[in-house]
Amino acid sequence: MTLKEYNQCVDLHANNIFRFLVKQIRDKDTAKDLVQDAFERLWLNLNEVSFEKGKSFLYTVAYRRMLDILRKKREHYLEERPDFDHPDQWRDYNNLKDIMDKALETLPLQQKSLVLLRDYEDYAYKDIAEITGLSESQVKVYLFRARKALKDYLVKINFKEA
Repeated sequence: MTLKEYNQCVDLHANNIFRFLVKQIRDKDTAKDLVQDAFERLWLNLNEVSFEKGKSFLYTVAYRRMLDILRKKREHYLEERPDFDHPDQWRDYNNLKDIMDKALETLPLQQKSLVLLRDYEDYAYKDIAEITGLSESQVKVYLFRARKALKDYLVKINFKEA
């Protein structure tokens, strides 16, 4: 990869990687650090990574570093997770984006990551498999389960409102 191509990678992917990480960990400072780490790793591997593989390389590094951090702080994040199963929290609530964000928070980390990569970032199954280290079949199965869990969660909220 050339210096010009590296700069293109920064321009093309930095914001999307940041947005993906913020949705996962809900901490902008940590997300910025992880984006910086990913681009540093790309810089250090400039000769080994082609421009075409830059996006996948960056997401893979960011994803794996995020998992490392979340594993270290797992108890902290689990303690902060609010209880959204209480029906009174959903009365007179109409903001679909917030509801979807809260629904995503109910998913296990791996399923949440897959939904974000596929449905928010529009990655192909093959690319997601490469980023996460799963097979394409596993990605499809886990995405199916995640979407079903989201659907069940949203249906449950709808019945509680009625």
